[in-house]
Amino acid sequence: MTVEHDANPSREGRRRILRLGAAGLCGAVFPSMPFAQSLPARKLDVPYEPTPPYVVDRMLELAKVSENDLLYDLGCGDGRIVITAAQKRGSRGVGIDLDPQRIAEATENAEKAGLGNRVKFLVGDLYTSDFSDATVVTLFLWPHVNRKLRPILWRQLRPGARVVSHMWDMGEWLPDKTELADDRKIHVWTVTEAQKKAAGR
Repeated sequence: MTVEHDANPSREGRRRILRLGAAGLCGAVFPSMPFAQSLPARKLDVPYEPTPPYVVDRMLELAKVSENDLLYDLGCGDGRIVITAAQKRGSRGVGIDLDPQRIAEATENAEKAGLGNRVKFLVGDLYTSDFSDATVVTLFLWPHVNRKLRPILWRQLRPGARVVSHMWDMGEWLPDKTELADDRKIHVWTVTEAQKKAAGR
């Protein structure tokens, strides 16, 4: 699509340009255009950095993921943790990411792996998403995001649910276990009834 720009727009033209800018050119004005659909709803909390496969495998081992689990990966990127858990551990899984481009990539990867009936990927804000049915939650986010998610995890998850974080801890919520996979830290927590009460439920 080619957009022609008038070097000397009229007063009405200038007003129209200002209205378009205020509305947001991407999504609000051209909601059906592909580039509009590929933009995040807001600025990303962390840049995309995929977890190395050997770390993914160890995270799943430490969380003792099995075919009985429903794993949610918050900030799922290309979907590799959810997909690996389904392939190697038999679990079901859901990935949530703010970036539609990553979700499209993850969905394509799951389809290529033949896992469309066991996993799904959703565009969503981690702070407002519902993952209360998860038995395992995996994370590779930044410290300030982990700490902001901590009370949300306590409120939503049932006692006994496991939380596994690549690299970063949860501040005052001390992990049950911390392990090094080469040079990468992996932290594991188990949600307790006391934490749910502390979070207001």
